[in-house]
Amino acid sequence: MKSMHESEIAPQPVEMEGAHDVTIQVLISDADGAPNFAMRRFVVAPGGWSPLHKHAHEHEVFVLSGEGTLVFEGQEYPIRPGSFAYIDPFAEHQLRNNSDSDLIFLCIVPNARSTS
Repeated sequence: MKSMHESEIAPQPVEMEGAHDVTIQVLISDADGAPNFAMRRFVVAPGGWSPLHKHAHEHEVFVLSGEGTLVFEGQEYPIRPGSFAYIDPFAEHQLRNNSDSDLIFLCIVPNARSTS
């Protein structure tokens, strides 16, 4: 069992090529004994974006605060607090913050995910 507060985990910059002004906190992972899924918290600063990318694993996104755009397979969808999305494996996607405040979301991924 793991129970903490987000403030206890230092945000790290997302260094993936194409990312701009994004940090990540790995809240729960296999290192914590979670056998199946990892929970990650992302903060996209105003004017920032995640890289436009795709990979072999699915993931789920839940927006906690802020507003922005989810780009999914070339289509744009507005996102705001309470918005959620299922991202299919191999689907090209990106999250953009086009607002004046941080876009904060949770991303749930399989622990045994591919890094491609």
